[in-house]
Amino acid sequence: MNSRHHALAAVLVSGTLLAGVTVVPAASAASSAEPLRHRQEYEYANILDRTGSPEAALPGVSGDNNPINVFADRGAWHAYALPEPGEPATYGGFTGPLYIAQEYPWWLSKTFSRMQLTESGTVLNLSAGGKPTFTSEPGKLLQSYNLGDGLRLKMELRFSSQRTALVRAEVRNTGHRPRTLGAGWTGSLLRPEKAPMKDAPQLRGTTDGVRVDFAKVRETWEYMTDGTERFEIVHKNQVRTTVDGDMYRSEALSPITLHPGRSYTFDWAESFTFTEAERRREAPEVQAALARPEATSAAADKRWERYVKAATHGVPDHQRRTAVKAVETLIGNWRSAAGRIKHDGISPSISYKGFTGGLWAWDTWKQAVGTVKFEPELAKSQIRAMFDYQIKPDSTVRPQDVGMIPDVIYYNDLSQGGGNWNERNSKPPLAAWAVWEVYKKTGDHDFLREMYPKLEAYQAWWYRTRDHDHNGLVEYGATVDPLNATPEDQRLAAAWESGMDNAPRYDKELGTKTVPNKDRDGKVVGYSVNQESVDLNSYMAADQGYLARMAKALKKSRDAKKWEETSEATHRAVREQMYDPVTGWFYDKALGGNKLLTERGRGIEGAVPLWTESATQEQAKAVRAKLMNPEEFNTKVPFPTVSKSSPYFSATRYWRGPVWLDQAYYALKGLQNYGYKKDARTLQTKLLSNVAGLSGNGPIHENYNPLNGDGMNAPNFSWSSALILDLLSN
Repeated sequence: MNSRHHALAAVLVSGTLLAGVTVVPAASAASSAEPLRHRQEYEYANILDRTGSPEAALPGVSGDNNPINVFADRGAWHAYALPEPGEPATYGGFTGPLYIAQEYPWWLSKTFSRMQLTESGTVLNLSAGGKPTFTSEPGKLLQSYNLGDGLRLKMELRFSSQRTALVRAEVRNTGHRPRTLGAGWTGSLLRPEKAPMKDAPQLRGTTDGVRVDFAKVRETWEYMTDGTERFEIVHKNQVRTTVDGDMYRSEALSPITLHPGRSYTFDWAESFTFTEAERRREAPEVQAALARPEATSAAADKRWERYVKAATHGVPDHQRRTAVKAVETLIGNWRSAAGRIKHDGISPSISYKGFTGGLWAWDTWKQAVGTVKFEPELAKSQIRAMFDYQIKPDSTVRPQDVGMIPDVIYYNDLSQGGGNWNERNSKPPLAAWAVWEVYKKTGDHDFLREMYPKLEAYQAWWYRTRDHDHNGLVEYGATVDPLNATPEDQRLAAAWESGMDNAPRYDKELGTKTVPNKDRDGKVVGYSVNQESVDLNSYMAADQGYLARMAKALKKSRDAKKWEETSEATHRAVREQMYDPVTGWFYDKALGGNKLLTERGRGIEGAVPLWTESATQEQAKAVRAKLMNPEEFNTKVPFPTVSKSSPYFSATRYWRGPVWLDQAYYALKGLQNYGYKKDARTLQTKLLSNVAGLSGNGPIHENYNPLNGDGMNAPNFSWSSALILDLLSN
């Protein structure tokens, strides 16, 4: 505990405010409320272990992976967990909150709002009657305490809006005599250790609770606030709040008297907002939640029942908990519109510092495919969030990039000091697939009509800025951007554009470099790596096929014919120019000739032509043999990103061996496409059985060790969850 923390003393003088003390008029008499109800044994309880208590304001080690699996909902930018079992000092409150300082996660407190009950001036021991129970269920966190001598306390936390969590605490008298109890709440700040973020939180009492304001801090890679952010607790019951340093205490003004068999429920709202405008919009939401807490809770439960029903439809019983875990992960990573993010979207992971507050392009396309199964409007919204920043024809900054989708967008763009916003490159073209999957599920012609011209513009951008020799096969590359000033900058951006950042096929030691692409006037409009990538061109062929389907659905027959012909030409180029019959695999091709880059080893991208149906049946048979071979891709966890036989294979080095579930998904779907359904089932079972955490209460990870199944890199990862969900439902 911070050395500045010490005992609180309330000062009340003639109903005025002195030394941070807030005085509230006397409360009305306590009344009985409906009891909180939840099942103690529930099929989907504790799918994720959400218990834990932070040691410092900075999550994890050096702010990397947060070891606590926090709970968030409805796109909120703050999150909670359950108390650490065996740590009574954390009992009576929910861990946190974790708040996102525009782009980075920080803990505000170990337990900022810890409830205490008193009787005759004595604080009651919440675990006097035995160990408390801490439970997470889809859409809520639950706590249950036996105080002994006939008193019980149940607490529930749900999100009532995009900025507010509703907490309910029911005190029940199960004994045989009346009980008169006082209620209070206490908490303290968990400050960052380093300046200037150390001094950002400012604790203040209010007339109905307590709040934390935040000073302006612009630390690009650590902490970003504008000085307008606020975390605030508003009580339904009237309270008096005292503040002393980094500690506060709120007390209910009137005691409650509970007769045998009766209960009383305390309700309060906890909101995190970025601006005064947000607070004005949120105030009615807070009041509505506190005015009708039962209805608010019931609505949240009903929404989650819908999510669970949709996500588990058609899923075998023994895999339904995994499907629900995938939903909980995606919803926990949902961030509602804020700052430069104009539509709700899903971040890669709330648990990893660099992934918390941004939206990535190809993550979004894959996430939408899973999200549409249970929340179609969120699937549409996250697609729109990326297309909000598609480069327009009137761009004065990068007119040559009309149609491009940036790699990643964040709360802050570069002009606002944001370092994470990235327009140095795009990401693989999977957007048309995502849009079509959303359309198949929703039948929303308006959405299709909205997206179709944008997808056409994205296609055109690839050929205009990434087809160096104008042969119809495109390359990954980099934009004309100050951050791409050197050839090495450009090579790095091109590797990022592929999504396979450090894959061997982009090693400069193996000959990868960039070349400039010019328009008819000789102006440089972009850069390409000196190889035509098999996954990229397979994706392009599929993208064109989806555009043909969209054109048909929109009654654009000429467009449909054009896209069908273009798609077939691209498919043909892939199967005729990018397949090596000697080794039975697809490879990238060097620019300026027909040389396949077989010496760089086999990568899982060589299976993508099966997913896109670019391969012939004979080619698919050869690829299938490699996918089934234990010395190639059929490892303990199948589908390493680099073949086990490759000299560049490394089980733990990001894109040089770990299993990424998107690539596993494409390989499995590819096998199905060519009739190898039994093989696909066998490999899918092996995959899902051998990765750590899926069947227990651990998180879904960014990638996995192919040799032992250990989860690696970011936990609670969105695209893994989305594609697991799609695999399970099919």
